[in-house]
Amino acid sequence: MDFSSVQKYLLSKHQAKETFPSGPDVAVYKVCHKMFATLTQESGVARVNLKCDPEEAVALRAKYLAVQPGHHMNKKHWNTVFLDGTIPDNEIQRMIDNSYELVINNLPSDELARLLASKP
Repeated sequence: MDFSSVQKYLLSKHQAKETFPSGPDVAVYKVCHKMFATLTQESGVARVNLKCDPEEAVALRAKYLAVQPGHHMNKKHWNTVFLDGTIPDNEIQRMIDNSYELVINNLPSDELARLLASKP
């Protein structure tokens, strides 16, 4: 996946919003005001930060060279995924899905109920 396809996939998540709180260089993706991803490009290489279960985060780092501890994030709970073409698209989508699910599953019950009720 490249920058554009990841951006589209992130925004396809239910109620996902793209914001730029730190300026135009880093897009922050939130659901219910909680961040589940960031997306940026530096020196021609796109990268996405994704929330991850700590044990899976370590396993993904061991499996893929393009997965590193979260850049400017809590390295226990976040991975940085370099979009260099070495990770299959379906695996990147799975990581995005997982990040989104981790965030919504930790929402307060009333907020989660409103989110789920608004699904088409």
